[in-house]
Amino acid sequence: MELQRKWHVGLLMVVAFLALSACAEDTADTKKQNTAEQQTEMEHSSMNHASSGEVPTTLKNADNPMYPVGSTAVIINGHMEGMKGAEATIVGAYDTTAYMISYEPTTGGKRVENHKWVIHEELLNPGSEPLTSGTEVKTDASHMEGMVNATVRIDEALQTTVYMIDYVSTTNGDVVTNHKWVTEDELTKNE
Repeated sequence: MELQRKWHVGLLMVVAFLALSACAEDTADTKKQNTAEQQTEMEHSSMNHASSGEVPTTLKNADNPMYPVGSTAVIINGHMEGMKGAEATIVGAYDTTAYMISYEPTTGGKRVENHKWVIHEELLNPGSEPLTSGTEVKTDASHMEGMVNATVRIDEALQTTVYMIDYVSTTNGDVVTNHKWVTEDELTKNE
């Protein structure tokens, strides 16, 4: 009987250890995800949230965008602190290829990884066809410090409608005008 009781206690200890290990691993994964999101926000801290509203002359207006100019939508996936959950007013809607890129800033500093988004028309001599992952090309986009004339690596290409938006930051109340760019997948209908 004593041996059986010790065996039960030992088994309970093993089960408890495994359960706690699983919880710790889940917490570690959550911390990693939160750290990655904070890192993205920090990397985008030098981003020009607002712009003059000028767009490349070759950029074509979207024929039938999900979110027409003048309508509103909610940002469900923001690139910077204060975007997620903000109401966006659509200033422009354009059909193009949007690229997630990585690059070394021309002004020095840490390499920027997975920046969202630069569009096809902001690349220097890209040709008419969308570029594939791994392609290197220069850009004249000025969304972030050190981006103009930087050699960028294409990490992902997405054929989509991109939007230029106005919004009010959910964290500090700043009004951001003509922010470039958010994709259709990063917005949702305003309920």
